[in-house]
Amino acid sequence: MSDVDSFIDEVTEEVRRDRLFLLLRRWGWIGVLAVVLIVGGAAFNEFRKARATSQAEQLGDEILSALSQNDSAERANSLASIDAPTPGGVAVLNMLLSSSQVEAGTREEAVESLNAISVQGDLPEIYRAIASFKALLLQNDTLPVADRRQQFEALAAPGAPLRLLAEEQLALIDIAEGNADAAIDRLQAIRQDAEVGVDLQQRAAQLIVALGGEPEPLVAQQG
Repeated sequence: MSDVDSFIDEVTEEVRRDRLFLLLRRWGWIGVLAVVLIVGGAAFNEFRKARATSQAEQLGDEILSALSQNDSAERANSLASIDAPTPGGVAVLNMLLSSSQVEAGTREEAVESLNAISVQGDLPEIYRAIASFKALLLQNDTLPVADRRQQFEALAAPGAPLRLLAEEQLALIDIAEGNADAAIDRLQAIRQDAEVGVDLQQRAAQLIVALGGEPEPLVAQQG
């Protein structure tokens, strides 16, 4: 390489350095800001996780303290006084509260606690369905049959998480209304459903026999 080529290379390198320096002076703050944002975001996430963990631990301690009381009425009062910081915590708290209220003999309050869960739109459907189902069971003797049928039919909609259990309750309503044939048809359909569990399948068969019917052979077991 000639001296001229070496000189050109040195000048070119100097120009590159000058341009880089100018770019850093003009736009370097963006890189600094990006680093600050990344570090700050990570620190905020860690703080949020630590706070959520602390709140969950505090809620757990308060619930355990309330559940340790022997008297069901006092236990219910203690649970009712707890302030849950998250929607999930509120749902768990109301579910436990309803159980204590049932034990204390205050079924209407227990139904209210369960209904509060059933209308909590930020919860997964399964939790809302369980709360609705339990609330309806608590109202077997107080809610008009037509209203119970309507609400169980909603829970028995295709794809609903508790549809088969709701169908069983509808069969019991059919029986209470003296419509044994409708109940047997519903119970036969429950037994043949691909998603039915063994316990529910056996209960349905026992009810069919008690109503004077004969359980149909299970399609899944044929052949």
